[in-house]
Amino acid sequence: MKVKFNNIRDVDQLAGRIATQIEADSTAIASLLHNQDYINQLGFNKYTIPALFVPDTYEFYWNTDAEGFVIRMFQEYNKFWTEERKQQAQAKGLTPIQVSTLASIVNKETNMTDEMPRVAGVYINRLKNNWLLQADPTLIFAWNDYSIRRVLDRHKEIESPYNTYKYVGLPPGPICIPSIAAVKAVLNAEEHHYFYFCAKEDFSGYHNFAKTLSEHNRNAARYQQALNQRGIK
Repeated sequence: MKVKFNNIRDVDQLAGRIATQIEADSTAIASLLHNQDYINQLGFNKYTIPALFVPDTYEFYWNTDAEGFVIRMFQEYNKFWTEERKQQAQAKGLTPIQVSTLASIVNKETNMTDEMPRVAGVYINRLKNNWLLQADPTLIFAWNDYSIRRVLDRHKEIESPYNTYKYVGLPPGPICIPSIAAVKAVLNAEEHHYFYFCAKEDFSGYHNFAKTLSEHNRNAARYQQALNQRGIK
């Protein structure tokens, strides 16, 4: 069987998606991925386990059970993280799991593959300078409310290790299972002097990037005006 998965929010959604493609049921897969002792043996914990999975198309026997699926994904993870990629991560001051964590944020910030390395570069600049990441997708994850279309000040008050408006550095794990494109974007992050970015007011899906707060505020004002005009709250 060809088993394919991408655009996955968490391991529970992954379990459901996989169970439609092989014999293992979603409960068995999810139970394994929530079993702390089991995932610790693989080098992960309840926060980092999404980083185990590399979205792609794989061939499986139909009767593969839950553990067979997870073991295969662990093998694919180790194949993906070659020495070259580990060295790329190290050059960015990141571990493979941290790369996946940052890639998950990049994935939620932009759907534009060609823009991902620039977005990744902004966050790496913030990390290097010990800035708060202030990544809106981490707040949506913390609230567990994916209907939020416009992050407001009240959303920034939530007490959570995923609140990157309160805590410096990366959150404790990925906020989704990142795409290969996003992971590669972090590994090949663009080197620049941008510290800010804001969605373009034309709703094209691209962003305006800025080096200074004053420049960013002008970009943000145009976008906020566009949101107001469309009645997005």
